[in-house]
Amino acid sequence: MARIFITGSTDGLGLMAAQLLLRQGHTVALHARNNPRARDAHAALPDNAGVAVGDLSSIARTRDVATQVNDLGTFDAVIHNAGVGYYGRGRVETEDGLSDVFAVNVLAPYLLTTLITPPRRVVYLSSGMHHSGEATLRDPQWATRPWQGSQAYSESKFHVTALMLAVARRWPEVLSNAVDPGWVPTKMGGSGATDDLRPAPVTQAWLAVGNDAAALVTGRYFHHQQPRPPHPATQSPEVQDQLLKYCADLTGVELPTAVSAD
Repeated sequence: MARIFITGSTDGLGLMAAQLLLRQGHTVALHARNNPRARDAHAALPDNAGVAVGDLSSIARTRDVATQVNDLGTFDAVIHNAGVGYYGRGRVETEDGLSDVFAVNVLAPYLLTTLITPPRRVVYLSSGMHHSGEATLRDPQWATRPWQGSQAYSESKFHVTALMLAVARRWPEVLSNAVDPGWVPTKMGGSGATDDLRPAPVTQAWLAVGNDAAALVTGRYFHHQQPRPPHPATQSPEVQDQLLKYCADLTGVELPTAVSAD
């Protein structure tokens, strides 16, 4: 049985993936943005292996989450599920002066990937909307551009898909993949979402623990356990390295060029 850590696992797809993995007999550690949500997580899944607490929109608190995770021990897989959407709101600036869409959807997975003891597998939550993202890091914080929520979200998912591919390229001993769960009616997806919620958490759980050949791959983008072609520009080492440098400059932490998974 495997040990898995899942970010953003107090509700939505993160909680559903945790429930699925626990039913399969695996050990799951959770993440909550704050203490009230951590209490909710304990109530929903009392058999958890611990709850790391911290707001992933903050660089300092994301660092602390990584420390808490490492204190819980090593993990076989990490699912970077936490994310924020864009419906019905404008640009939200974090305490670090960043767009919260970029901070939570891109920078937090980057920082956690860099600081958590490398697992055997990492899974990143992407979206079909990443195909509308831009390859250039042109004002990624929307500091000068007029805010367009859907485009900001698309770009964040483009970037996290490029991050997944960069990790796959740099860390060949770690299976690194991304998942498009579809447009599903979670709190972030909204009530108007048209896709079926039931299969939405299956692929990330499968990539975290599956032992069939289809799951034992790296550098792939999946929808409902089927590989799909990602945006071609995400596969460019130059685009990936520009993103890694940008994230390293923001956080002061560089992604190692190679690791050995436990």
